[in-house]
Amino acid sequence: MKCPRCGNEMNLDSHRKYALQMCYECGYIEGRKVEGQGGESNFAHMKGLNFNEMAAFLSAGLGLDEEKLVYWLYDRVKD
Repeated sequence: MKCPRCGNEMNLDSHRKYALQMCYECGYIEGRKVEGQGGESNFAHMKGLNFNEMAAFLSAGLGLDEEKLVYWLYDRVKD
């Protein structure tokens, strides 16, 4: 796999909890945004969501039933 930032070969870095491809030349790690690319990370996207949007986003991403997730989250929020 080639690095999208500098074009050098990427190596498997298994010193983390999850093994990721990493470029030892420029320090790019698989899954990070390359400078100049548009869009935002999932975390930045989730910060801007309201309760219902967050429940829909999480249920779609995790493959959960949205009604059960809303019930579980709402039960945690009102405590």
